[in-house]
Amino acid sequence: MIKKLVFITAIIFSGILTAQQRQAPAYPLVTHDPNFSIWSFGDKINEQSTVHWTGTDQSLVGLIKVDGKVYRFLGNEPKNYVDVLSAADAGEYTVMATEDEPKSGWQKADFDDSNWKSTKAPFGDEHDYVTKWESEDLWVRRKFDLKNSNFDDVFLKLHHDDNIVVYLNGEKILEKTGWNDQYDYFPISEEVKSKLKKKDNILAIHIKNTAGGRFLDAGIVEVKKPKTQVELAEQTGLDFTATQTKYMLTAGGVDVNLTFTSPLLMDDLDLLARPVSYISVKTKPNDGQIHDVQVYFGASSLIASNERSQLMETESGSTSALNFLKAGTKEQPILEKKGDNLRIDWGYMYVAVAKDANAKQNITKGTDASKEFMSNSMSASVRDGKSLMLNTIFPAEKLSEEKEHLIMLGYDDIYSINYFGNQLRPWWNLDGTNSIQNELEKAYAEYDEVIEKCEDFNEELHEDGVEAGGEEYAKILEIAYRQSIAAHKLTKSPDGEILFMSKENFSNGSINTVDITYPSAPMYLLYNPDLLKGMMNGIFYYSESGKWKKPFPAHDLGTYPIATGQTYGEDMPVEESGNMVVLAAAITKAEGNADYAKKHWESLTVWANYLTEAGLDPANQLSTDDFSGHLARNANLAAKAIVGVGGYGYVAKQLGKDDVAEEYTQKAKEMAKEWMELADAGDHYALTYNDKNTWSQKYNLVWDKVLDLEIFPQEVFDTELKFYDTKQNQYGLPLDNRADYTKSDWILWTATMADDQATFEKFADPVYEFATETKNRVPMSDWHFTTSGDQRGFQARSVIGGYFIKLLRDEWE
Repeated sequence: MIKKLVFITAIIFSGILTAQQRQAPAYPLVTHDPNFSIWSFGDKINEQSTVHWTGTDQSLVGLIKVDGKVYRFLGNEPKNYVDVLSAADAGEYTVMATEDEPKSGWQKADFDDSNWKSTKAPFGDEHDYVTKWESEDLWVRRKFDLKNSNFDDVFLKLHHDDNIVVYLNGEKILEKTGWNDQYDYFPISEEVKSKLKKKDNILAIHIKNTAGGRFLDAGIVEVKKPKTQVELAEQTGLDFTATQTKYMLTAGGVDVNLTFTSPLLMDDLDLLARPVSYISVKTKPNDGQIHDVQVYFGASSLIASNERSQLMETESGSTSALNFLKAGTKEQPILEKKGDNLRIDWGYMYVAVAKDANAKQNITKGTDASKEFMSNSMSASVRDGKSLMLNTIFPAEKLSEEKEHLIMLGYDDIYSINYFGNQLRPWWNLDGTNSIQNELEKAYAEYDEVIEKCEDFNEELHEDGVEAGGEEYAKILEIAYRQSIAAHKLTKSPDGEILFMSKENFSNGSINTVDITYPSAPMYLLYNPDLLKGMMNGIFYYSESGKWKKPFPAHDLGTYPIATGQTYGEDMPVEESGNMVVLAAAITKAEGNADYAKKHWESLTVWANYLTEAGLDPANQLSTDDFSGHLARNANLAAKAIVGVGGYGYVAKQLGKDDVAEEYTQKAKEMAKEWMELADAGDHYALTYNDKNTWSQKYNLVWDKVLDLEIFPQEVFDTELKFYDTKQNQYGLPLDNRADYTKSDWILWTATMADDQATFEKFADPVYEFATETKNRVPMSDWHFTTSGDQRGFQARSVIGGYFIKLLRDEWE
């Protein structure tokens, strides 16, 4: 450890980290909900395109002209995809196809495919297809000619389900296991590209279905290189806080301070729900001289589309104080799509600036924007097209002191959630009488006040985090804050109940998953329990309305954004019952009364009774760690059930139901005693009762500490924590003995079971080490390998709100 500290100190003093000291795996820029969520997947803000949390381009570009020289301080030029061989999103095409295994050489240009069937693409059985494909294998040959063969970079454009091998002129260009649910672009090597010819090219594909749906569509695109080149501004600093991401850059004789603020303050739900982020560009001479300066900002219309092939419509407009540009898809399929790896393609994005800024705005093709800025020209706006750029150019000026250029990026999704057949509007426009223009006006009028509130909160959160768990813990909380909130959508039910609906990002896209709510809960219990109620209200309604009839809660309400009933394929009876009862108890403690639990007492009673009957020795079923598979006699799941029974007793006590409180509290203690005997493996407690050679994190026990239930004796915590110390790896404590991977939210829960700071930091700090060293530059993954620091899966999920559990425990003590 000493050597490591010396090395880090040497790097700092050498100046390497003065430009950008890595503070997170990826950085939130504009974060409001699962659809309106733009990130930077690297430390330098001007070295790559900004993207949606899924990794799809949603380009923001910033340029500054200093004394005639142009520098880029934000993002990258959007890619200009030009069809070489169109895929089906640009129109049907015909191929030769067979479902019978062909003779060798089928991928070559001179192969005789005359006995194959001529048919139209794309192929599939579930998606939008032209030709139905239901067998296991499909072979396709597509002959094509070219007007010329002199291209810049060339990519295979591919949407497939499942395993695939692709050849171009007999050369293998891709072999891929698995499937995708959108068009992905795969580079074609210079060597293969050089063999393209004007006549008789062949794209040959073999695709194999392994499970689920089938789909195939493919084409070839050229990515045109930018016609204009700009110099990169030098990034000199990065400051990442709870609600803001700030970059400091230098462009010649001018410093640029670029600040992204998404004011997600949970004590003001109207502000939290307002879908407007601030982008501030402050410029200031760094050499005491006066400079000729002009600033440009561009936002891609891809922010309002799911696929870059979608046709966009645009317009410009104004309010009393603002000018704005607006873009959205022509088709406007409101709440028609559901799924995981999707972007919004309904509603409208807005780029707004103050009228008195005297900025000029227009809309161009994506690749024309920087060219126009560099040439001091501005064409008439393009009203429709694909992959457009919404441009704002501030006036040229003689810069002698600091000047701020403020841009607001907003989104009007019109309707947000399909809630059991009711199309729900967003919180800021519940009755349909408000407008996004009005919200932009309020955001502008309140700018100084909002920024001050955000900066005060940033400072408060950091200080509280340091006090609770040290400097690295505070930084973990900063990583978690915006990401967790932005994985939800705030609205109200038809009955007027708050709904804070989560999306299960990059796991399966479920909406309002109970075992996503459970790990997320600590942050919301700390800052606004009403938001946790908003995660639970829909689940209570599902049961209490009679739509869900089982004696335990549903796993989810559907697939985002369609909340019309559970779509996950299997129930989690003990898991979800324990989650709902524990969280009802936690809300009771947070609010100092049991009013919320009283409202749902009948449901909680049914679920608590289920836990007493089925929770001590769980059957072979899934838990929240469903990626590890089914498990019978799961000791950690049983611990959740026991704490749930104790939590029910705690709530009963607050309601004055003393007899019920005594009964269930005693029952929980008896179950805990049996649990200790069943799980006893000597120096630890086992993963499953029937195999004492196993172990696992018993993170569910943390609620016994947080709620101060005193169900389990201290020896259980001491024994487990001592044993975990022998299993610790560089990037954290594994989830259990079955694999090297872990869940970082659970690590923080396990660490919070410790009563001393040193033990907490021993388990918690490797999570920050993972965040700052993993090679996977994506929004914080909660599932990673503990030896390599590689992402195992998941990203941008709300569950990292669970990192706040130590701060919550300290606050409640």
